[in-house]
Amino acid sequence: MHRLEISLKQEARRSEINIGRGIRRNLGQLIPLKAPRRIGIISNERVFDLYGREVVRSLKAAGFKTFNWLMPEGERYKSFPELVKAVTFLSENRFERNDLVLALGGGVVGDLAGFSAAVYLRGLSLIQVPTTLLSQIDSSVGGKTGINLAVGKNLVGAFHQPSSVFIDTETLKSLPPRELVSGFCEVVKQALIADQTLFNMTVDCLHQVRSNSDFLLTSEFEKLIAAQCGFKASIVANDERESTSRSDKKSRRVLNFGHTTAHALETITNYRVFRHGEAVGYGMLVAGELSRNLGLIDAGDLTLLRDAVHLCGPLPRADNLDINQIIRALKHDKKSVDGQINWVLLEGVGRPRIVEGRLISAKSLRLSLRAGLRSLYDRKESFH
Repeated sequence: MHRLEISLKQEARRSEINIGRGIRRNLGQLIPLKAPRRIGIISNERVFDLYGREVVRSLKAAGFKTFNWLMPEGERYKSFPELVKAVTFLSENRFERNDLVLALGGGVVGDLAGFSAAVYLRGLSLIQVPTTLLSQIDSSVGGKTGINLAVGKNLVGAFHQPSSVFIDTETLKSLPPRELVSGFCEVVKQALIADQTLFNMTVDCLHQVRSNSDFLLTSEFEKLIAAQCGFKASIVANDERESTSRSDKKSRRVLNFGHTTAHALETITNYRVFRHGEAVGYGMLVAGELSRNLGLIDAGDLTLLRDAVHLCGPLPRADNLDINQIIRALKHDKKSVDGQINWVLLEGVGRPRIVEGRLISAKSLRLSLRAGLRSLYDRKESFH
């Protein structure tokens, strides 16, 4: 089992990440918190049917009393009505400040459960048990929680660090192909802004998965997950609250590479067309086009980026979307500062650069959106 720690300077405490095959079956013995004996599990029906019974069995064997609430599946359910249901579940079961919320599922479950834990009684302890690749290497690490508004994604939320994250790599085998593609896109995103070593490791692993999907369960892929988590943890430890005054490559803002366009795509399609990572895949392609148009990278670097995204797998069609509608949605991006969109672009692998929107002409933006959203993939292609 791999174990990482995030030292949170602003809060003078630690958050730990545990990674191992089958780790869910020993969860009760691994939870470091000794005071709470009551755990509220927030999940969805599909994930709970797969793993919930094993998790509950392990927790009960360790002396915990468990309560379950299952939310609907889908990004559109990261909403105020579902948040009310979640905190009502905690209230009806009389949860107290020393009790615990456990998020069992992907990023949607983790975001809603985490936000519920953040706001109920002004904060309950949280444990994340992410079951998708995207949530394992990204959304479960770092403490961002939240819900969506009609005008944009993740516009309401809180920073609420989990006391622990437990990543069971066995859950990756239950993921449908599109969910894997979504996770692979997020893996590539982090590798591109990290360094050449993580990028090479990521590309090598994706080639292996393309040849044999069982590679997901190998120690080599577990090492990739640990390296990806380690990179994000290093960013979070230095800039937990994503300071708007920072623009260096260790700023947490660089983790938004590909997300400016991605959130707009998700918003204008009402979260029904793209999985989050798929939208990030297109977001990276658009950011790559912008980087090339601004002279930050050359044609070779852009090809490298395109090839890495292509390696993730087929993406839903996006070149039929209204460019004007996308641009309007961009204006509601939660990362705007002083009314300006801040783009995370690239000067090369491991060299992210934050660029103010005023430096990007309307013509360049339109050209980059059209080029980046042009489908490069045979949508019949699959990993299985």
